[in-house]
Amino acid sequence: MESDVEVTVTKTEDGYFFDGKGTESAMVFYPGAKVEEISYAPLMKQLAANGLDCYLVTMPGNLAIFGMNKATDVMTAYKYKHWYIGGHSLGGAMAASYAADHADELDGLLLLAAYSTKDLSDSDLAVVSLVGSEDGVINRDKLAKYADNLPKDTTVDIQFAGGNHAYYGNYGEQDGDGKAGISREEEQATVVNAVVEAWL
Repeated sequence: MESDVEVTVTKTEDGYFFDGKGTESAMVFYPGAKVEEISYAPLMKQLAANGLDCYLVTMPGNLAIFGMNKATDVMTAYKYKHWYIGGHSLGGAMAASYAADHADELDGLLLLAAYSTKDLSDSDLAVVSLVGSEDGVINRDKLAKYADNLPKDTTVDIQFAGGNHAYYGNYGEQDGDGKAGISREEEQATVVNAVVEAWL
């Protein structure tokens, strides 16, 4: 995993652009509910350093449900060969809903402590789904209920030990969450390694 590659961070009309060493692949990322988007900057910077440029989207009222189609603005403004979309928690659910309507424009979907209520099972999307063992926030019944909505052949489903709900971002502890058995840095590294292996 690369960490010392220079990443340029630029404030844009829609959020923040993390420009790393990659030139062909980019991801639009939707934050979790009521979480300031900049909390995900460390994760976005790591991904960009490893070849996936990232667009961290600012959501109205910090709720992705009010900005589900913001990826269209980003994808229209910038040109990449491969586009991905991802999100955390509610942001992941909204990213999945967007992917369901724009599967032909995307190569993959990243779900961090999230599930898709829309049926993506017939799509060619490369899906990376991560859920930590100590996540006390995600609804595991719904996670299981909607598991079949993801493509069977192209989904990497990672249930990793020690991870909780909040450590994908740097916004502190979250009510109802479990106590992580790994560090915030280790949880984010788990995401980066999974993405690099699946997409890059």
